[in-house]
Amino acid sequence: MEDISRGVRSFTIGTALSRVMGLVRESVFAHLFGAGAAMDAFKVAFRIPNLLRDLFAETALSAAFVPVLTAEKVKSKEAQNRLASNIFNVLFVVTGVVALAGYFLSPYLAKWIAFGFGKVPGKVELTADLSAVLFPFLIFVSLAAWAMSYLNTEKSFFVPSLAPAFFNLFSILVPLLTYGWYAARGKNPAFGMALGVLAGGLMQFLVQMPLVRRKGFRHSFVLSFRDPQFRRVMALFIPVAIGLAGTRINVLVNTILVTPLEQGSVSWLDYAFRIMHLPLGLFGIAVGTVALPSLSRLVLDNNVASIRATLTDSLKMVLFLTVPTSALIAFLAHPITRIIYQRGRFTAEDTAATAGALVLYTLGIPFMAALRNVAAVYYAHKDAKTPMYASFASIGLNIAMNATLMWVLGFMAFPLSTTVAAVLNIGILIALLPKKIGAYPLGNLLRFFGALTVASVAGGAAAWLLHRFLFEPLGSSFLIRAGSVAVCGAVALVLFYLFSRVLGIEEARDYVGRFLRK
Repeated sequence: MEDISRGVRSFTIGTALSRVMGLVRESVFAHLFGAGAAMDAFKVAFRIPNLLRDLFAETALSAAFVPVLTAEKVKSKEAQNRLASNIFNVLFVVTGVVALAGYFLSPYLAKWIAFGFGKVPGKVELTADLSAVLFPFLIFVSLAAWAMSYLNTEKSFFVPSLAPAFFNLFSILVPLLTYGWYAARGKNPAFGMALGVLAGGLMQFLVQMPLVRRKGFRHSFVLSFRDPQFRRVMALFIPVAIGLAGTRINVLVNTILVTPLEQGSVSWLDYAFRIMHLPLGLFGIAVGTVALPSLSRLVLDNNVASIRATLTDSLKMVLFLTVPTSALIAFLAHPITRIIYQRGRFTAEDTAATAGALVLYTLGIPFMAALRNVAAVYYAHKDAKTPMYASFASIGLNIAMNATLMWVLGFMAFPLSTTVAAVLNIGILIALLPKKIGAYPLGNLLRFFGALTVASVAGGAAAWLLHRFLFEPLGSSFLIRAGSVAVCGAVALVLFYLFSRVLGIEEARDYVGRFLRK
């Protein structure tokens, strides 16, 4: 079994900085724009190019690129660089064409996707204009994902995980610096957010390139769709992309369904989603990203026993990290949301709506995080079709639940269906796992998950009681509120660890020790 804790620690440290910066960015946006028409328009406009983001970047690219690039690295550095150059050049050309087409099609896309905005004068038009500005982001983020995949193959995780912090930094600075300029000229300051996204996406790519060069990459102008290794990447990429296309279609349908609901619904869901992505990115994506290269090497060696052991270790690790943090965020959803967002144009009513969605989102974090690790086994075996079919099933459930429950629960139907769909998705993949790695000891993992849940709920409930009856009456200043959440969170995590030991979770001490070791 490979110990992936060092890589996870490096990835988590970098991601922590990035995610914290991301929350600062959202806090700035909330202060400047609240949850009104401009923010709704920006969220939907950004979602339009983001519908294509996963098809060319991050999940799809790493799932297809890393296993094949790992095999090429074993052959020679020259073979590795030839494949990497080919993928880079294809990405640049294809995403450039798509971005150009998106620029011209933005008015039509906005009218179709954001039709529910039509009841507010100028809202659809603003969405279209922002979307046109944002489309080139697809080029930058795809190349950033390429750099991340190359570095992950070299077992370098810190810089790729830190790169999004530069995206967030420029996403913050540009709208802050341009807000007054746009307002003074009678233009919507939301365009500052769009320009910040472009600048941030470019920096996310550029900041990784010095290390890519130091790792030995040398670019060549090869552009071959017939190259055998390129075709191997495409054989993996296409099923993953199709599966993600289904996910993107799901997001698209959800966006269309949300827009007719009360104004602010799009923004409330996105604000809650950003908080939810903090633990998911810190731990779930970290473990899955680090595990994929390790599993790919074990599959090359046909070491089935080590594959099972590494998968079990990664799943237990990701559950140990996400279950207690998810419970803590759920119990303290309202004060956490209030600290991050409630200022400027973001009201107490916005806080209550966002916190409600956040609770439902956090229930799904452990399943979403574990899903990435289980899917990594299939990708390491160069099987992208099974995760694709599982994704389609969960998407169908998600859309059906949203279309049905939105008339009863309003925007709250969307985070609920996201959680339920994640449970179905990982359930399907685990059920089919024995076909890849033989019999899998699921009972032990379920007992581990159950004990973690009990310990986490106990710690989270204690944090809620402490905050509600001891700290809440102390005052409403930012420092008091932030300090109270920090103290309650620390108490909850200590209690979680103690309950874990009482419940016989031996891995608790092991994982804490592995993360603290240098």
